Amino acid sequence: MGVFGEIFSWLTDPVNWSGSRGIPIRTYEHLQMSVQSVALGALIALPIGLFIGHTRRLEFLAVSTGNLGRALPSFGIVALTYSFTLSWPGNIGFWPTFIALVLLAIPPVLTNTFVGIKGIDRDTLEAARGMGMNERDVIIGLELPLASPLIVAGLRTAAVQVVATATLGAFTGWGGLGRFIVDGFAVRDFGQIGGGAIVVALVAIFTEVGLGGLERLVTPKLSTAPKRGLLRGRATPRLRSAA
Repeated sequence: MGVFGEIFSWLTDPVNWSGSRGIPIRTYEHLQMSVQSVALGALIALPIGLFIGHTRRLEFLAVSTGNLGRALPSFGIVALTYSFTLSWPGNIGFWPTFIALVLLAIPPVLTNTFVGIKGIDRDTLEAARGMGMNERDVIIGLELPLASPLIVAGLRTAAVQVVATATLGAFTGWGGLGRFIVDGFAVRDFGQIGGGAIVVALVAIFTEVGLGGLERLVTPKLSTAPKRGLLRGRATPRLRSAA
């Protein structure tokens, strides 16, 4: 039996689809970690990106964060934080993985939020202020809706990267879908290695497709709709994604 046959046998074996170490439970662990990491990363990055884009201050911070996020190796972050979190409560591999994934999620969300807010036409903002809108109204009623497509694109990029990188948690003793790959290497079970990799890829693809649909759902609503008469039927400026 070749490697592809071993992978097919592993994926179709009912034993691998039941129990606490089965594919459904491992997938749930993987998605739970990914959602928590992206949520915290967005909670940190969105306000900072909004502030930088709105005030046009500290722009170097957004650019530097984006570049740093692309340069730092995720496995290196996991290894670095591992020794500092040995005494923390919970699974020994949870915190290094969680910290690394949060740091991975921040740059695309921060950069896209900053670019989306900054890319809004200044004349539109000045017209809003001239009509009596305060800064809070400008941010909530104008900037955030117009920048939503780019913000969602940043969340999509972050989510796909986090889902794919969460497999590294298995190297520090955490669970998730990466366990299939690590355990497979330990016993040279190529069916388990390949099957685990396929499941991870499918989860990442579904994440990409799902959030891509959300991005397309948000964009048309904002493409030509006027905001309180400010745009007067003009099309909203098209913004290029930084993701």
